[in-house]
Amino acid sequence: MRIFPVVMAGGSGTRFWPLSRRDRPKQFLPLDGDAPLLAATVARLPPLARIDRTYVVCGPGHAAAVRRILPRLPRANLLVEPCPRNTAPCVGLAALHVHRRDPGGVMAMLPADHHVGKPAAFRDALEAGARLASDGAIATLGITPDRPETGYGYLKVGARLRPLGRGRKAFHPARVERFVEKPDVVTATRYLAEGGYLWNSGIFLFRADAILEEIRRSMPVLGEQLEVIGRSLGTPAYARTLKRVFPAAPSISIDYGVMEKSDRIAVVPASFGWSDVGSFAALPEVRPLDGLGNVVQGDAWVVDGRGNVVLGQGGRLVAVVGADDLVVVDAGDAVLVVRKDRAQDVRKAVDELKRRGREELL
Repeated sequence: MRIFPVVMAGGSGTRFWPLSRRDRPKQFLPLDGDAPLLAATVARLPPLARIDRTYVVCGPGHAAAVRRILPRLPRANLLVEPCPRNTAPCVGLAALHVHRRDPGGVMAMLPADHHVGKPAAFRDALEAGARLASDGAIATLGITPDRPETGYGYLKVGARLRPLGRGRKAFHPARVERFVEKPDVVTATRYLAEGGYLWNSGIFLFRADAILEEIRRSMPVLGEQLEVIGRSLGTPAYARTLKRVFPAAPSISIDYGVMEKSDRIAVVPASFGWSDVGSFAALPEVRPLDGLGNVVQGDAWVVDGRGNVVLGQGGRLVAVVGADDLVVVDAGDAVLVVRKDRAQDVRKAVDELKRRGREELL
């Protein structure tokens, strides 16, 4: 069984403005440590997967940054989409390249911007998912919930499958009964009390031939477009064909386009210190805290305050006094102040910048 990780490094990361910009989105920021999230994603894969079998998918505006962050990534393994078309076309394009190398190769589709606190446990779960995928299943990793989280989608667990592994490394996969949208707090609390629900990590594993078959079945238009692109692989016409065909692909996520329609979905329940780092409010999950639960980085102080996230990145002191549960970010040319419970709304500031024509700050 050969594993081919595919790291999806598209996306704009607008919820991390003013640190994230068009040329420096979330996946290029060191939000959970000293390394960019993209670099950390690739670094946690060995020895399970090698760099020469690892692919990264991004847009043309970010290709140079990916090469700078991942200098050991083979040039042919950087797949550049002509334009953003969401994750279903992204997965299909990557599957074409992996299929050309190994039709039965197991692809591990990984978001570039997630945090994993326990890399060894993550690799164990990934290997268990790969074993399911090698038998023809579409596998995903489901995170065992520890709180009634409203910011994640959920998976409803169905019939149990044969256990994988033994002892502490044993996993108990199951079929996925259905995908569940992000719930309200009452519903999320019920899910936690009832059991049988897992957080949807967005990490999927499948054989290259299996996912191409599922795309053809569930999204025939995209399937036909991928066939056209696939015939040009390895020829001088590839770049031209990709540029002509890919922008016409339907813009839809792999979850909606394929996974929710498939009867081959299996889940590996796991716990490896996972967070999707969805907003500044998630940083306390992945960053060290002071004695009052504040995240403080750079030239910044918090005096008589609790639960704040204060990032002084602008070369000047940022002081927060007598305030709780704020996000304060100084990026040098822009300052953000928002209540932590409204951190998901930072994208509204980006929308306002666009409305006011402040392109220099996007």
